[in-house]
Amino acid sequence: MGELHSDCSRCHGLCCVALAFTRSADFPVDKPAGTPCGNLLADFRCGVHDRLRDNGYAGCTVFECFGAGQRVSQGPDWRDDPAAAGPMFARFGKVRALHELLWHLAEALALPGTEPVRADLARIRDQVDKAADDPDVDVDAQRSAAVGVLRAAADLARGRGPDLAGADLIGRDLRRRALNGASLRGALLLGADLRGADLAEADLTGADLRGADLRGADLSGALFVTQPQLTAAVGDATTLLPAARTRPAHWR
Repeated sequence: MGELHSDCSRCHGLCCVALAFTRSADFPVDKPAGTPCGNLLADFRCGVHDRLRDNGYAGCTVFECFGAGQRVSQGPDWRDDPAAAGPMFARFGKVRALHELLWHLAEALALPGTEPVRADLARIRDQVDKAADDPDVDVDAQRSAAVGVLRAAADLARGRGPDLAGADLIGRDLRRRALNGASLRGALLLGADLRGADLAEADLTGADLRGADLRGADLSGALFVTQPQLTAAVGDATTLLPAARTRPAHWR
């Protein structure tokens, strides 16, 4: 199985070219898909990588390709072979989606209590990994095959907390809400106040944590927390993180 974290040193700057962005709070300019970002250097490094937020590129800091960049960046790059650029960029989008799915499958396989579905998780993981090498892969079909077993794994691991999947919790004060073991799959938590919250065994798959206040919150045992989710939120030195996650640099 391919790596499930980005390694920009082995990528042809695909996220800086293939993706579009719009002038907003996350980006200072418009950039159409397939056009190189003005900060992309000749060696595919970012010229403002160490000061992206200061330069208005907060959107870049929350993006993670889950290793798709280096998987697609094999052979000639899009500058050496312009005819291959379009297919390469299209494949990058598909592989990125599949690698995020693989990341969730790998997380599920490592969770305690998921033994009843581990064989299915491993089978689907191998299937998705193989599909990532097919340029014509149907990403939605791969997701559909995985969603049921991932939900089952999360339910086995999270216990008996409240079911708030998909809930609109934008801006809500959740400091006194019992959230340990909760299902927060796909919940809208933009700007929510989660200071000091106990999120042990809470399922945060796909939860929107943009601007959520996680200062003092305990996410050390939370399930399926991605690095982009953390980077999009607000936290500090007292926020407890899951293993293998990095405290975002802007959490001062």
